[in-house]
Amino acid sequence: MSKQSRQPGHRQLTRRLTQLYGGLLLYGASSALLVRSGLGLEPWNVLHQGLAQRTGLSMGVVLTLLGAAVLLLWIPLRQRPGLGTVSNVLVIGAAMDATLAVVPDAHGWTPRIAMMVAGIVLNGAATGLYIAARFGPGPRDGLMTGLNQRTGLSVRLVRTAVEITVVVTGFALGGTVGAGTLLYAVSIGPLAQVFLRAFAVPPAPGGSTVVAAGPPRRAILRR
Repeated sequence: MSKQSRQPGHRQLTRRLTQLYGGLLLYGASSALLVRSGLGLEPWNVLHQGLAQRTGLSMGVVLTLLGAAVLLLWIPLRQRPGLGTVSNVLVIGAAMDATLAVVPDAHGWTPRIAMMVAGIVLNGAATGLYIAARFGPGPRDGLMTGLNQRTGLSVRLVRTAVEITVVVTGFALGGTVGAGTLLYAVSIGPLAQVFLRAFAVPPAPGGSTVVAAGPPRRAILRR
């Protein structure tokens, strides 16, 4: 294969990697904005915050440790991780903690609402960037699709059951549930679909040299 014929594939791979890691960094940062708004978190982050308060660990560390634990559940479900799966575990929590270290809590309704809305919209953009890169699902998405395949239950039903469980558990542990949690639940799907179309990467001629299965679009990324 000539150097000239390899260039389109290399450019596409560079774009996909940029989207992957840019999306993961943005996901962690956007989640931190929701924390600082104090108006409610994404379902899994309600649990992460509750566990962080109980253990004294940072939310980012809890997110990373729980993500690794969920990834172990892939073994009996016969799910195969991709580069995006492992990167998800390692990057998002670090990005969240870094953002929390520099962004203070919002005070007053206008800043809090603005931070909440910004966090949700940026989270949708991060979801589109990350999933469109096609490097494999996050550990929690893989858990849901794996349960779907093993039980025969719909992805929607499995995801709803799992997320209700983590929200209730997280709230009992002290995690924040509020308007942001509800707004996130009803808006993240449509936002993610818009950004998935905006950031879609066309297939490379002849296929890619990187093995990574893309996640089903029904299983939108949720940390």
